[in-house]
Amino acid sequence: MKNRTIIGIICMALAVVMTFVVAPIVTNITSDTTKIVRLTQDVKQGSPITEDVVEVVKVDKDSISSGAIEDKADVVGKYAASNLYNGDFFTKDKLTKDGNTAEDVFATLDGKHVAISVTVDSLAAGVSGKLQNGDIVTFLIVNNDTNKAVTPPELKYMKVITTTTSGGIDKDAVIKNEDGSYELPSTITVLANTQQAKLLAEYEGNAEIHAALVYRGDKSTADKFLSTQNSYFKNKTETTTEGGAANE
Repeated sequence: MKNRTIIGIICMALAVVMTFVVAPIVTNITSDTTKIVRLTQDVKQGSPITEDVVEVVKVDKDSISSGAIEDKADVVGKYAASNLYNGDFFTKDKLTKDGNTAEDVFATLDGKHVAISVTVDSLAAGVSGKLQNGDIVTFLIVNNDTNKAVTPPELKYMKVITTTTSGGIDKDAVIKNEDGSYELPSTITVLANTQQAKLLAEYEGNAEIHAALVYRGDKSTADKFLSTQNSYFKNKTETTTEGGAANE
């Protein structure tokens, strides 16, 4: 009788071990799941990704595409490359190392570049309200007297800092209306050197300014367009200097 009791206790102990120790281990080994970092709330483009808006969850591998980020350390401290939504999982193309909000760009102004706004006179002039922070645009200038359009070489590639509604709301802070629409922007603010700012101020008063979207995407490619624009001014300065020296 005593031996039966001991055997019974051993069997019960083994059952407990199988249920609470061995079974979970086997399940973890055989289950086709992975851990990913997921958003717990909406995040606007250019906003920082903070610890309180992400979580690590276990999901079926078949339910997500390859490249999903698994470690919170690879996400927290970076910025949203586009508008992200509650439940989104992270991949490299959804993140950027640089902040792209208006305040982020304003904080980098160093005297060589300024922020200047131009009026959007029509829906068409502002790319139908579709411009986003960080876009590269070309400005087309339509003469009020002749209605002819030109693209000044000084304004070929410019970075959009933000667009702003008539109520003073920047692109990254615009809230969706109850009917699903958004208030359209009335100005476009761009990053400009002093020569570009002067030109835009002159055109603001005597011509129509139309923006054309040139590029939207990763920062390294966008910077190549801005570098091309900077080269124009550099070459222009060198030509002017050489001409002045020759005249002397």
